[in-house]
Amino acid sequence: MARYRPDAGALRARVALDKRTVVDDDMGNTVSGPFAEQFSVRAELRALRGSEAVIAGRLEGRNTFGVYIRSSIQTRQITSDWQMRDARRGTVYAIRTVDAVTDPLWVYLTVESGVAS
Repeated sequence: MARYRPDAGALRARVALDKRTVVDDDMGNTVSGPFAEQFSVRAELRALRGSEAVIAGRLEGRNTFGVYIRSSIQTRQITSDWQMRDARRGTVYAIRTVDAVTDPLWVYLTVESGVAS
């Protein structure tokens, strides 16, 4: 079975990847701050369907997507404590999983909307 690989025409979405900042709390400690945009890229969003977790999430108002983005030095830095935003619609997605090793050309993210960050 051939593995799915998007082509350039499939990268229709523009997404921004945000990393949580670390700020000083004025008492000598560092705490988590707000998210700050690191970069934006073109991506393909594919709705996931079929599993019990995905169906249960939809009943609770959460949507789960598989996201393909081109592999680069920037995109290989993404971790599951980052967030992704749809640059056109403003929808914020929590990043659940990051696969940057299976395919050397693509980084695959599993993201979920409707969850608190």
